Amino acid sequence: MSRRNRERSARGESLVGRRFEVSVGAVAHGGFCVARVAIDGTEDPGRVVFVRHAIPGERVEIEITEGSEGDRFWRADAVEILEPSPDRVEAPCVYAGPGRCGGCDFQHVAERAQRELKAAVVREQLVRVAKWEPSDPRLTGLEVTRVGEPLRWRSRAGLVPIPGGTFGMHGARSDRLIEVDDCLIATEDAVAEVRARREPGIETRTVVAAGRENEFVMATDGFWQPHKDAPSVLADAVMEALQPRPGERVLDLYAGVGLFAKFLLDAVGARGGVAAVEGDRVAAGHARRNLGEGRRARVIAGPVEKVLAEALDEPFDLVVLDPPRVGAKRAVVEQIVDRAPRAVAYVACDPAALARDVAIFAEHGYTVTSLRAFDLFPMTHHVECVALLTKTGSDLR
Repeated sequence: MSRRNRERSARGESLVGRRFEVSVGAVAHGGFCVARVAIDGTEDPGRVVFVRHAIPGERVEIEITEGSEGDRFWRADAVEILEPSPDRVEAPCVYAGPGRCGGCDFQHVAERAQRELKAAVVREQLVRVAKWEPSDPRLTGLEVTRVGEPLRWRSRAGLVPIPGGTFGMHGARSDRLIEVDDCLIATEDAVAEVRARREPGIETRTVVAAGRENEFVMATDGFWQPHKDAPSVLADAVMEALQPRPGERVLDLYAGVGLFAKFLLDAVGARGGVAAVEGDRVAAGHARRNLGEGRRARVIAGPVEKVLAEALDEPFDLVVLDPPRVGAKRAVVEQIVDRAPRAVAYVACDPAALARDVAIFAEHGYTVTSLRAFDLFPMTHHVECVALLTKTGSDLR
């Protein structure tokens, strides 16, 4: 997916292309590190610059990629490494680096250190946005779990066809295409499928989790977790967190084709039931097929906030919340709280959105009782979290 530069009004002379030497500070959400450029030799702490291709602690030369004199902050690439971090490695992909493919943020960082940077971002967001104490054991003990290998993990390639039969990847925060002949984070099968220019259709995915194997029917161009092992890892994490009991009622929000709903439906047994809500009507149709919709399984197609406002006005024991990158937001969180679940499993692909929503849950007496993080996007800044929220005084036994 491309990320266009936001159009900002000019605030003085453009600094794009200017170079400065900086000391690199902490990692920031979004794959950048924070640095400062002193202005006019004053004692001012300097203009904030968000730097790609750097590592905390390094001394680098940066080149401004976005910003003018009057902007509050600038963006830049580290184009020369003056004092490298011991965590710096040579990028395995020839298309990674300043001015090249924007798909990976951390190819220049050792694998272990990548996970440490991601854990630092999760901690920072929960401290800054959700107002957790830095010494909170949920944060001090947080580690990002390695999943599989750092390359060839993506089950769908993000290659964009270019006229003439070649392919490209978008530059960082840009629609500019960089011609490539491979993507090292994509599986070889995924790359081959793009090269074959397969038309959209229907496919079947097999997931082994929670001690059983299930098949899921879905559209070839529909949403599915990118990492080939992510569905199994996340389904196991959700089941372990919620500990569903026979006879319980489950609400699965942003349900997709029914990944979590299917495992939960088996767990709650004949006396239990699952209601799945999905905004995409095609995915909802596949969820009906995957779940065998009937008395125990309901699938409702429509925007989650709207569906909750107009239907399903009933109590649920458990909720699975797997929103898009923007998170659930207040209206959805408060409607979940109105259903009085004993536990909520929040699957989050964005730590900032997670922190904001966790703070809203806290206003209503729900606290995070466990937090796990998984490296399901190696070489990028993305990290997946699974948080368990429970009502104060609820019984999880």
